[in-house]
Amino acid sequence: MEATHAEVQLRHVEKDVLIPKMMREKARELCAEKVEAFSHCCKESGFFMVFKCRVENAALKECLTQHYKDPAFFEECKQEYIQEKMEYEKTGVAAKNRKQKLPTSM
Repeated sequence: MEATHAEVQLRHVEKDVLIPKMMREKARELCAEKVEAFSHCCKESGFFMVFKCRVENAALKECLTQHYKDPAFFEECKQEYIQEKMEYEKTGVAAKNRKQKLPTSM
């Protein structure tokens, strides 16, 4: 009998480490423009980045924090994590291995 998402019991490490890790990765994708602006500023500013990139750093932190504190975003990531976990239990293939693309030189 297959478990539904509501029936899946998550371990402490899944709720407090693995799902937040997924949230961080997805938030960085959602804030890609701000990540790029901050990275560009740092490359241009060198040693003085601490002073010169305050605006970009603040914008990046605000964007990321907005996602980290969003309960709907946590729930979205949790459901995605559970789906991946159930798929792994069914197939034995990890999500990162299922998502790998074939080399374009083939």
